[in-house]
Amino acid sequence: MVGTAAVCALPVLINALPVAVGRPADAAQLRARILASANVPYQGYAQSNGALGIPTLHELSDVTAMLDGTTRMRAWQASATRWRVDALSDAGEHDTYRAPGGTFAWDSGSELLTEVTGTEAIRLPRAADLVPPALGLRLLRDAGSGARISALPAQRIAGRTVPGLRLVPTDPETTIGHVDIWADPGNGLPLQVEVAGRGGQVMMTSRFMQVNFSRPASQVLTPAHGPGSGFSKTPAADIAGAIGNLDDEQLPDALAGRRRVPPPAAFREIGIYGDGLSRFAVIAVRGRTGLRDLRSTRDNGGTPLTFKGGFGVQVATPLITVALVHPYNSFDTFLVAGLAKPQLLVRAADELSVKPDRDL
Repeated sequence: MVGTAAVCALPVLINALPVAVGRPADAAQLRARILASANVPYQGYAQSNGALGIPTLHELSDVTAMLDGTTRMRAWQASATRWRVDALSDAGEHDTYRAPGGTFAWDSGSELLTEVTGTEAIRLPRAADLVPPALGLRLLRDAGSGARISALPAQRIAGRTVPGLRLVPTDPETTIGHVDIWADPGNGLPLQVEVAGRGGQVMMTSRFMQVNFSRPASQVLTPAHGPGSGFSKTPAADIAGAIGNLDDEQLPDALAGRRRVPPPAAFREIGIYGDGLSRFAVIAVRGRTGLRDLRSTRDNGGTPLTFKGGFGVQVATPLITVALVHPYNSFDTFLVAGLAKPQLLVRAADELSVKPDRDL
């Protein structure tokens, strides 16, 4: 126990060393290096801290806990298509392995290694999305070339003095006020990311406590299970649980004036509308589970909503807006969520409530 405490304290002591003050790095050059950093190899320990205040939804409890608390992660990456991220907790760990041949998940509590076969039709957020390189790169890409950027003073992160940049979105519908990213000046790998709302309050931080840029050994990235542990194969379609599959007949081509756009392959059955940082997603939660989430959200401080063809509830935080709508002529409840202003998502939910010819 004493040894564990010493190891955990070491990164804090290293980061407390004074920063060498220098001239801010060129922001445009740093941005270009970050955008080119997807395949940089690294190994490290990181923590993310979220204070988004979103409701706990029964089938999405792991996601909401991840966005409203501290997530401790060990991460290894050889390339953008070969990596491993372990989410650590007092109860054990959940590890995700990504390789060109597929995805594997290890649960230390049940001592079970699961191979996810096939294409993930719906892939919910996971700890790997919160490590600084993944989070920073995604936000920088989504903000587009029109976002305003400026240099930030260097910070000492994971024992390194690194420059930073501030990104201010030009999208008027996003709730993001600014994103600050500090990255290695040589390879562009983001080491710390802070996401603030329009009021300037930082709502999400992800930071490496320890990191090096050596390529991880092959055996570290290869999923394995020892004697006494189990192995299973699960079709990707089963991972979503009570999250319903959406087809083109269920969702319109446009919502709230935003066109439906082709999603990434791993999200192809989620409805995604618009572009940039204010894009929003639509998923269906099946049957009683969706109604239970809607009522629980309403009873725990959500704002009740009445639509033309149904009823719902909304939770608006400084960063994330969530709206749930249950059309009278539907078995499913639709969840609309994004880094977008509440008015935009309420319009989308209202339009979803009146789509005709739903399956009952």
